[in-house]
Amino acid sequence: MKNISKYIILLFLLFSFLPGYSLPSVFRGLSVTEGLSDLVVNALYKDSIGYVWIGTGNSLERFDGTRLKHFLISGANEKIKRVNAIAEMEGNQIWMGNGMGLWRVNTEKDILEPIAAETLHYGVRTLLPDGKGTLYIGSEAGLFIYKNGNLEQKLIDPNVLSASNIITGLNLSEDGTLWIATNDGLYSLTLADKKIAPYHNIVENKHLCSYNNITRIGNVLYLGTMGQGIISFDTQTHKFRHFIDVGCNVISSLSSDGEDMLYVGTDGNGVHFISTKQMKVLRSFRHEPGKDESIRSNSVYSLLVDREGLIWIGFYQLGLDYSLYQSGLFSTYSYPPYFDSKDMPVRSIAITEHEKLVGSRDGLFYINEEERRFKNFKSPELRSSMIFCIYKFQDKYYIGTYGGGMYIFNPADLTIHDFEPNEPQPFMRGQIFSIKADAKDQLWIGTSMGLYCYKDGKRIKHYTSANSKLPEGNVYEIYFDSTHKGWICTENGMCIWDPSSESLKTDIFPENFIHKEKIRVVYEDSDHNLYFLPDKGSMCISDLSMSRFRRLQPDTQLEGKDGMFILEDDEKWLWIGTNNGLYRYDKKETFIPYNFIDGIPSSIFTLCPPVQDQQGNIWMGNSKGLIYMNFKQNNQMKRYTYPLTITDIYVNGKKSLHPVIESGKVPEIQLESSQNNLTFHFSGFTYTEPAYMTYEYKLEGEDEDWQILTGKSEITYYDLSSGNYLFKLRYIGNPDSEVRTAVHIAYPVETWSIIAVSIALAFIGYIYYQRKRKAKQTKNIQIPLPENVQEPEKQEKTAESKYKTNKISTEECQRLTEKLEALMLRDKPYTNPDLKIADLATMLGRSAHTLSYLFNQHLNRNYYDYINDYRIEEFKRLINEDEYSKYTLGALAELCGFSSRASFFRYFKKATGITPNEYIRSIGKNNDE
Repeated sequence: MKNISKYIILLFLLFSFLPGYSLPSVFRGLSVTEGLSDLVVNALYKDSIGYVWIGTGNSLERFDGTRLKHFLISGANEKIKRVNAIAEMEGNQIWMGNGMGLWRVNTEKDILEPIAAETLHYGVRTLLPDGKGTLYIGSEAGLFIYKNGNLEQKLIDPNVLSASNIITGLNLSEDGTLWIATNDGLYSLTLADKKIAPYHNIVENKHLCSYNNITRIGNVLYLGTMGQGIISFDTQTHKFRHFIDVGCNVISSLSSDGEDMLYVGTDGNGVHFISTKQMKVLRSFRHEPGKDESIRSNSVYSLLVDREGLIWIGFYQLGLDYSLYQSGLFSTYSYPPYFDSKDMPVRSIAITEHEKLVGSRDGLFYINEEERRFKNFKSPELRSSMIFCIYKFQDKYYIGTYGGGMYIFNPADLTIHDFEPNEPQPFMRGQIFSIKADAKDQLWIGTSMGLYCYKDGKRIKHYTSANSKLPEGNVYEIYFDSTHKGWICTENGMCIWDPSSESLKTDIFPENFIHKEKIRVVYEDSDHNLYFLPDKGSMCISDLSMSRFRRLQPDTQLEGKDGMFILEDDEKWLWIGTNNGLYRYDKKETFIPYNFIDGIPSSIFTLCPPVQDQQGNIWMGNSKGLIYMNFKQNNQMKRYTYPLTITDIYVNGKKSLHPVIESGKVPEIQLESSQNNLTFHFSGFTYTEPAYMTYEYKLEGEDEDWQILTGKSEITYYDLSSGNYLFKLRYIGNPDSEVRTAVHIAYPVETWSIIAVSIALAFIGYIYYQRKRKAKQTKNIQIPLPENVQEPEKQEKTAESKYKTNKISTEECQRLTEKLEALMLRDKPYTNPDLKIADLATMLGRSAHTLSYLFNQHLNRNYYDYINDYRIEEFKRLINEDEYSKYTLGALAELCGFSSRASFFRYFKKATGITPNEYIRSIGKNNDE
């Protein structure tokens, strides 16, 4: 793809007053099904790169939004493996504490390493880094301070077995005081002189001093307990008091934003967000089936509200729930308490500076926020509640319905009346699909009974297929272009209203134009190009004269999708709504998708012409609401919280390799010739529904063009040749987000031997030629060949002799080929995307070496080409069966055994010379991908 503007609207909005509070939260669960090693989630942490670290009952898990990577905890005693705390030190070093002690993640070996096990062999409950190289470790035997590889122990009580030495929480204040929560009181440690001071909460002569956790806002500490709820402590007055009741006194997790909000996890009553300034609970998450924002359990063991406002909730025996990221780029319109378009299928709109008229399948809604006026019309006041079109004309709104005819709405007095009561069909009981005015202020109406034209409230013309050139069927679209021509689109084709002759024409279309198709949308952009969206098939683009026209190029993101509307924005990009997604198009070759991540409630858009109002808001009709975004404001907010990152590279399906990173250079991995199957894992750390993530990638040296990947975050390349490659990845259409990794696959030793021998032979041949030439000049003096150089015939015989040592008879190869083909047809092992040659050999009862010989020497085929040919034939079979007619190409490819849509497209083109879509069209099939 060509380089485009760096301004791509994929942003992360940081919530200024309450992370995770400004938008409704939709939760996604992680459990064993998604790959968690254990269902007890006891600790959560998000690091500086963007990974979320999950502490379970037997492992530390690294999560990137799609994939979990396991760091299992070794040891025989399962009771003390549970992770209690996770922290990050300088250089993205991840530390973990559990009942066995202190651990650190070794990223080179991908293992957990015990730290100072000979000294710190106690359970670790809490970790606190100071950001300056010091780690404070709260253990079951007092405080440990780790700095520069040295470990110092500090006991709260001289008796190591005292409950005061069981440290459950740490907090460091700005004045250098370390606050320590224990099982027997609150303590302060002055770091300057290492003096310890105790603070005990005594109520009615009872010692209430056992704490689970601690956090601080200003001069107030908040302490979570096992039975007394939340206790606050003023560090200035040294006074304790009971804080707000959250319906459960077991406080399992307690943290804050440092300014106002407390984030409270309870073991029994879910999660609560408390404003310390307002002294009340602002928001709660509980397990309440059937309600919005319900979580899977009220038994919360850990809680994290990260710096992007996402909410992470760890449960006892149920894994993890986290709120899916939405940027808030798009919003769903509401006007409380009168109107909320959430979950409303919006079919038509009219937006002015102060007025909004919204047509849905549930009636007509009028909103004037400035004057605080609202009115709703529906059945039985309307003969039909299904509003198909709205058009403002001469201070009135003309309303077209499905089955209920046409109305006129007067916003001055909020009344509605029939447009033409004396015409039952179509204006009282028919369908009204389109209403437009021309340059002469004539009102044109597309109906189920033909095309009507009105002037000053009086009918001028009624065109039908019987009395004019109007193609038969419903009139779906009327569009007047800048030359005042009218494009009239019906069920069975298109005609043009010619204003010069005041007639409809069909004989002016060039051959192969789109006029014989069912067109639902016509749109003219600022460059005076016309865009036609057919009911099925690809978009057509033409100039006004129709002398130059073309279909949209194949293999774009719009392929297989039905267009619903087009709107040009201020940067001359087109917004195209479809039945499966919204896209922004640069009119060249770049398509940027928008979906759930951006705040869009549904991928299904309706045939609702969009509107850009005077404030720059773009309004669009969606199957789940009226959505809008301010293009002028939001178009400049294009930043990523975390950079796109290649997280792992797996070689031949085995353990990942870590690229060598040199300052100022592209990371590089060096591989042997046999290490030619690569899988790249990557993440943008956008914690949303994985199905909505979209990237593009290219392996230079293998891929000619950028490949598009949606819903996955891994790419596999098989059977790469020796040589140099450059893997490039970026958010779709955004060059600034690009990341790279260089790959060098060495040539096999045999290849270098052949090259060396070839060079030597060429050199010897050159010498021989020179000597022979010289001998001719000296009366044909004989120059014998060097002793170590064989004659060609002898070389051939030697190679043949060596070849025979590994040769399998032709008869045996033939029998094995027949057996292999029978296996492929009977069991279809090729539908397994992870099928290896060794697996196939086992099924045949032969060795992988024998099968490799069969492919390379007898069949003269590469193993992967052989398997992929069967997958291609399987695809051709499935595409002809009605059962699979609604499957996407990606789904069909997976059924056939391809590991990804991209590899399927790549191999199909290699094997057949055409793309899958071209093949489908060639056999007269449709695919709705």
